[in-house]
Amino acid sequence: MANVNLIIDGKQISAPEGQTILNAALDNGIYIPHLCSHENLHPTGSCRMCVVEQQGVEGVVTSCITKVQEGMVINTKGETAEAIRKLSCDFMFKTHPAECTGCPKFGKCQLQSLSQYVGDTGRKLKANTISVKADETNPIILHEMYRCILCGRCVRVCEEVRGVGAIKFEKVDGRERVVIDGDSLKDANCRFCTACVEVCPTGSIREHKELAEKLIGKTREEGFVPCRYGCPAHIDVPRYIRFIKEGNYPAASAVVREKVPFPHSLGYICVHNCEMECKHQELNEAISIRNLKRYAVEHDDDSWKANTFHKSPTGKKAAIIGGGPTGLTAAYYLAKLGHSVTVFDAGEKLGGQLRYGIPGYRLPREVLDREIEEILAAGDITVKTQTRIENAPKLLEEGYDVVFVALGTHSGSKLPMKGNDLKGVQVNAAFLREFEEGCASVGKKVVVLGGGNVAIDCAGAAKRLGAEEIHMACLEAYDAMTASDEERAWALEEGVVLHNKKTFLEILDDGNGNVDGVKIQGIKSFYFDENRKSHLELEEGSEEVLPADTVIFAVGQRPEISMDPADFGLELTHGNYIATHGDSGETSVPGVFAAGDAVTGTQSVIKGIAFAREAVIAMDRYLGGDGDIEEKLAPDQVRDPHIGVIEGFGDLKREEPIVVPVPERIVNYKTCGPMDQGFDDERAAREARRCLQCDLRCDLAPQKFWGDYAKSGEEA
Repeated sequence: MANVNLIIDGKQISAPEGQTILNAALDNGIYIPHLCSHENLHPTGSCRMCVVEQQGVEGVVTSCITKVQEGMVINTKGETAEAIRKLSCDFMFKTHPAECTGCPKFGKCQLQSLSQYVGDTGRKLKANTISVKADETNPIILHEMYRCILCGRCVRVCEEVRGVGAIKFEKVDGRERVVIDGDSLKDANCRFCTACVEVCPTGSIREHKELAEKLIGKTREEGFVPCRYGCPAHIDVPRYIRFIKEGNYPAASAVVREKVPFPHSLGYICVHNCEMECKHQELNEAISIRNLKRYAVEHDDDSWKANTFHKSPTGKKAAIIGGGPTGLTAAYYLAKLGHSVTVFDAGEKLGGQLRYGIPGYRLPREVLDREIEEILAAGDITVKTQTRIENAPKLLEEGYDVVFVALGTHSGSKLPMKGNDLKGVQVNAAFLREFEEGCASVGKKVVVLGGGNVAIDCAGAAKRLGAEEIHMACLEAYDAMTASDEERAWALEEGVVLHNKKTFLEILDDGNGNVDGVKIQGIKSFYFDENRKSHLELEEGSEEVLPADTVIFAVGQRPEISMDPADFGLELTHGNYIATHGDSGETSVPGVFAAGDAVTGTQSVIKGIAFAREAVIAMDRYLGGDGDIEEKLAPDQVRDPHIGVIEGFGDLKREEPIVVPVPERIVNYKTCGPMDQGFDDERAAREARRCLQCDLRCDLAPQKFWGDYAKSGEEA
């Protein structure tokens, strides 16, 4: 496109043919006030703030809709233009409440910023504010239309950019107003994309206070796309859901694989932090992100492998202690970076907690084995199972250049209570390992002490071993249990009886050294202090006995590391956990790094993977590399801003996975496959379309103030 030459405020500039005077000026560091104009919207020239004077033209021209021409001479600060600006500002303030210092948009309001630039307008026009109450009834979005200045940005972005048209101009009591095109945003088929919030210059349309507060201190990406940044590994959730909507499942799977080497396993067992952050919860329920991830991976075609990186051999040797998800993630990336890796694991098979802590009816072993095979094929990786490393730094003496400690928490804990040594008392980690190995056994009446996902797994395993009566007791109220909603629901379906807000007093003896029951008592309240010591207030007279012949402690796990730091060779903290410094995982010994459960205590698989990625970056740099493990495995994606209308969108319900019913999943747990069957094609398609596509808001130009343009002009 050819350029034209013109003069603005005495400055000779060159601008592309077809560009507006406003954009030509802004691109060249010359600020012209404007309000209704927005980078992503078609100009209308309605606010009259951007008027300028053009040599040879009587009066003023509107710079946001007037195209540049060869030889134009423009004056942005002429007397007539300034007078019209001040009058336009007066007209906007005429209907706007005079409460700037008390306004939630104070300091971030474009109208306020413009009034500062234009200067004292005199405010000569009689106030005629819009007397309409704030509409707080809609989820996510708050409407305070008495702040509206009729710039039209919200209406235009909803119609022009999004193709939804949930809001419109309408005369109400003889006055033009912006209104919802229906009784509510849901009724108007709003997609709750918050584009209107992003472009509104005054805060007339904005997020509810609780949601707005979550944006404080975050970047636009972090604040606008909470699912992505709620994921410890920062998987680009909206991107892969959009690929699923398009039917491009291999691309969706590739997006997940850009951040994690266990996408399929996570599709079964991830604790889905992303869903806890999903804004769709404000409408009804979060998007079923984990099930969509699993669906995508199950429809993969391995095309991602053509794009993965493999660096040349470096000659450096890395030792990994622990073959669970954290250790194997580190091995995967270190091998791809060109280092020679040896994985030491005390178990017979690799997998760690994925294999020995999560029952096979929840995570099929063929899924886990296939992903481990892919990891081991990533580069020069040697595996030494049934090999326990007693002292980490000694591996440096054996010729390894770096050591990564990724021991899990495979030692279960018993509470120090009477009867904890009776016959029939078991501990979570050992019990689940024996269940995996096929040698676990329980009696007819089982009591599980604990309220987390591991406790649920212990109860489920006991049920499949033939227990007729299973009780779970925990300190937390039902809604405060650390076990996920779905796992609690599954346990209740299987007949597990929950006893919430209970403490455990003692395990009763039948007189022959065997478990006879558990005495519990109700709790009024409890809390943990800064040292993680629990403080309980008990309910008088609420003692009861749960009959049992088997008691399983599921109240925590610890690393299998000596409490003496000299034995393992590293500084320890709060017992036998490894002390590290910062996110890099550096330990007290140079060249030895650590991450995962042995550092933080028992965490989720996705957190262990995220910790491993950070440690790999640090280890590669320690070995002389650049620490770059980022990959682009998926094809480019065009984010179409035009999302269109979906009838009844706000009331679309969350799709639930197909689950093998009781009793089949109990009686035939070895042959019926995983109890959670995931999504079929129809469920996946319906669930993917529920996504709010929050990331599209990032594609809208951020609001700018005249001070921002002044800075850009100075830089220019």
